[in-house]
Amino acid sequence: MKPGSLLARHVAPVPTSRRWLVPMAWFILLLMLSAGMGQLEWLFRLVEPDVREVIYRRAGFFALLGQHVMVVGVASLLAVLLGVGGAIAVTRPAGRDFLPLVSQLASIGQTFPPVAVLALAVPALGFGTLPIVVALLLYGLLPIVRNTLAGIDGIDPDVHEAARGMGMTAGEVLRQVELPLAAPVIIAGIRTSVTVNIATAALGATVGASNLGDPIIAGIVNGNTAYIVQGALLIGLLAITVDSVFERLQPASQA
Repeated sequence: MKPGSLLARHVAPVPTSRRWLVPMAWFILLLMLSAGMGQLEWLFRLVEPDVREVIYRRAGFFALLGQHVMVVGVASLLAVLLGVGGAIAVTRPAGRDFLPLVSQLASIGQTFPPVAVLALAVPALGFGTLPIVVALLLYGLLPIVRNTLAGIDGIDPDVHEAARGMGMTAGEVLRQVELPLAAPVIIAGIRTSVTVNIATAALGATVGASNLGDPIIAGIVNGNTAYIVQGALLIGLLAITVDSVFERLQPASQA
């Protein structure tokens, strides 16, 4: 028996096919709508009967979806690396003095509206994708940092004592005990961060970052509600798809 195996939790397994059925259904609907938006012209004509063009055609929806996912993915990956890594560092004995500082820095990133971050970032970074990545990174740190701290600090001290009593090193305690037990709480924070940033990323269209925010901004500028609905619908479906994936990952992390 491996050290720390007595600390593992066991739950009844859920059939994989049923676990991922709902996320797959949302994902397929997202792809179908991205590919077939032009076929719904008759429907959007009901929304905007008086405009000449009701389907956004300046860029393909598939391309916009891919760019949206890329921006959110890069920002979220950086937020996870910095947030989880920073939270772990300040929960170690050598880093405890920096815990308030890390918490405050993460909170400051969330208190700044993304629009304000973009306004400050554009003069330094220029127009394009980089400013929105920075804004999403700062905006997404807080839930990840807070949940990682809560997950690790919430572990019963007796568990640590039992692990050390079994001869586990500090690194082994972290990898085999703390992170597995804190994983559900950490994943919940990542889930919140990513889901919120999927919607927030639409603001990138205001600084030249092409994504699903393009039709929304174009619709606002041109007074075309159909454009706004198309962008918002795809962003909403993307958020639901990703959120349903995380919902399936959380129970799995407790196994």
